[in-house]
Amino acid sequence: MEELITQLLSSVRGIWKYRWLAVALMWVVGIAGWTRVATLPDDFQSTARVFVDTQSILKPLLSGMATMPNVEQQVAIMSRTLLSRPNVERVMRMVDLDVRATTPRQHEQQVEQLTAKLKISGTSTYDIYTISYNHNNPKLVCDVVQSLLTIFVEGSFKGKKGDSQKAVQFIDEQIKSVEQKLVATENAVKECKMRNSALLPRQGVDYGAQLAVAADALNTARLELAEAQQSRRAIKAQVSGEAPLSALGLRAPVNPEIDARLAAVNSNLDNLRMQYTERHPDIVAARRLIAQLEARRIDEARHRGADFDPGRNYSPMLQQLKVALTEADAKVAAIKVRVDEYAARHERLRAQSNAVPEVESQLAQLNRDYLINKDTYEKLIGRREAAKLSGELTSTTEMMTFKIIDPPTMPVAPIGPNRPLLHSAVLLAALAVGIAAAWFISQARPTFDGPGTMRQVTGLNVLGTVQMNWTAAETVKRRRAQVALALAFLSLLLCYAAILASSLLRL
Repeated sequence: MEELITQLLSSVRGIWKYRWLAVALMWVVGIAGWTRVATLPDDFQSTARVFVDTQSILKPLLSGMATMPNVEQQVAIMSRTLLSRPNVERVMRMVDLDVRATTPRQHEQQVEQLTAKLKISGTSTYDIYTISYNHNNPKLVCDVVQSLLTIFVEGSFKGKKGDSQKAVQFIDEQIKSVEQKLVATENAVKECKMRNSALLPRQGVDYGAQLAVAADALNTARLELAEAQQSRRAIKAQVSGEAPLSALGLRAPVNPEIDARLAAVNSNLDNLRMQYTERHPDIVAARRLIAQLEARRIDEARHRGADFDPGRNYSPMLQQLKVALTEADAKVAAIKVRVDEYAARHERLRAQSNAVPEVESQLAQLNRDYLINKDTYEKLIGRREAAKLSGELTSTTEMMTFKIIDPPTMPVAPIGPNRPLLHSAVLLAALAVGIAAAWFISQARPTFDGPGTMRQVTGLNVLGTVQMNWTAAETVKRRRAQVALALAFLSLLLCYAAILASSLLRL
């Protein structure tokens, strides 16, 4: 402890030895520092606070009809990207800062300085954002904050409308592509139906049902043919069992028989014409039978000669049976034609039975493709309308409301620099520099300030010391020097007090 005190006293004596140098350095450092602090430009700050209200009544009203934009995320992203280079350059153009830059390097420096001094802060809980800017020009800071606030509001309103337009454009392209596929599928379905019209089902009846209907119709016609043939055989049996009248010496007439049969066939032909066309098998058979009877009547008339007996083989019952037999023959012939037609139709359907499943499968595949393309087309139409509505919702001013809490104003008093603190720091620095310089010089040029120090350093015994005997003139001179030193130091402190008071008055 004694050694530490001894070293401390030794350092103080060394500093005191170079006290005038220390005071001079204090003055030099103090004057230089206070001058530099006085010449520092004033720092003005302008601040604006804005509240973003993202609770809109349109959200519950249009929920499910369109994609609702995330306005909270939109505003947050805009606040984080507000200090991007394009926005900073836009602010420079709005406040005419770009006209001051004559070279690209100056332009870059202005962009960097503006970006460094602009500050944006916000609270995620209440959606309150603060924009501030510092500069030595009070009007410029107000204009910059106002310009940045305008960009913030406009950028938030703009939102993702550009993205929505790109989405609508993409959906339009997809709609055109799907529409082309839909038209191609419709044409393919139409061509398939036209090409295979005979094999396709009609009126909701498929090919299997058509084949079953044809088989039923053929079986019904065959049954009717069997019934007609049985009826004809019964009539023939009755005609064969009827005794001829030639045993009585009478001969049946021939022409009345043919005439009766012609009358019956013509009557049947008239009834058929009322139901069918001329190409119907029954009508064709009846006409062919009429032609045969006419030829037979002409032939008998030619060979009958003059010995014609109109009463030969005449019997009313026999004539009626013959008429019925003729009608049965006509009916059998007509039914045969119908059975042949139904049989041919049934065989044709059976022959086409291998091609029908393939055609139906092809048509079913085409119909599936058509329905898929149609469903996709309708969904894309709905999505396009939803995308348009979402784009309008993203950019509408009703989705968010900006309320400016504190508008930017031109500051009257600067917020910096803190000159009183800087002046005090300069004074402390001056004192430290003066004392440190005196101590370093004393260490660089060491002297013995007492016998103890000499004995400690040299290791020799000190036999005695010679003390200074001050004369009166030297004593007065020494006192004046001490007073001058005190006055110099007090003047430094008074100068600091005056400068500090001046700085406080400026505030």
